[in-house]
Amino acid sequence: MTSAESQRTRVSFESGGVRLAGYLHRPADVGGMLPCVVMGHGFSGTQDRLFELAGRFAAVGLPALTFDYRSFGESDGVPRQLVDVSGQLQDWQAAVRFARGLDGVDPERVALWGSSLGGGHVVRIAADDPRIAAVVAQMPFNGFPRRVEGRSTRDAVRLLWAMTVDAARGRVGLSPRYTPMVGAPGEVAVTTTARAQEHIALLSGEGATSLWRNEVAPRGLFGMLRYRPGDVAHRLGMPVLVCIADNDRETPEETTRLIAQRAPRGELRRYPGTHFDLYRDPVRQQVVADEIDFLRAHLVERTRHGAASTAAGREQA
Repeated sequence: MTSAESQRTRVSFESGGVRLAGYLHRPADVGGMLPCVVMGHGFSGTQDRLFELAGRFAAVGLPALTFDYRSFGESDGVPRQLVDVSGQLQDWQAAVRFARGLDGVDPERVALWGSSLGGGHVVRIAADDPRIAAVVAQMPFNGFPRRVEGRSTRDAVRLLWAMTVDAARGRVGLSPRYTPMVGAPGEVAVTTTARAQEHIALLSGEGATSLWRNEVAPRGLFGMLRYRPGDVAHRLGMPVLVCIADNDRETPEETTRLIAQRAPRGELRRYPGTHFDLYRDPVRQQVVADEIDFLRAHLVERTRHGAASTAAGREQA
């Protein structure tokens, strides 16, 4: 797709022997070495939901690389719809390597943007890669909340049983026994809140992608039970922006704010609404504006100031 402000080109790269599909979003008719924002979505998401935001980044001089995790969307990998934390971290590393090798991209100005589970992943990846220039963690996953909204004890036991059965099937090489990502109250599903159902209606409604599926292999939730990206946030030497929602029940403030507090250069911004409101107007518009300002300040303006200082130093010499 081509517009007057940005261009989108399909790309692919390897991650652990699996072909991943991505899209590079570039400013139209802009030359020179530019930064790049590598973007990843949340639990069960597909990259097409990031295209509009990536295009907005590109239009202001911030090329963006979106990609689908293995076994989701346009990427290869079986079994399908399996959230594999270690595999997705490997996918992030592969995406960063690919971005750094792109023509016209400054490898020292690669930033990460992730939302929900992807927001947790970017913290983990950047903690092990000091070359990352900046991080935006939007409602980052940092462990499950003590109490999950919309799920009774009975519902939790039923979901745990579904996870156990599916994990057992995986150990003997059988295909997943899928559960819905979002279900009605009382249904065995990853989330059953009314707000989540509204968001899913947007994903699966008219004009939405046919690649997103409201089902996941529940065995993948076991890997998330022990996943705490915030434990390594103290190793983040780059600027970090953490965006959270006041009434988030999926990734509550009690877990997400720790990332901003532990990161030496962390910045926390709160917005009204729930986890899913940050994906919807009007809250979304303010979030995007703040993220653009943050990324431009640390990827574009800083470079201009540095170049100006260097030039001034040469004149004085």
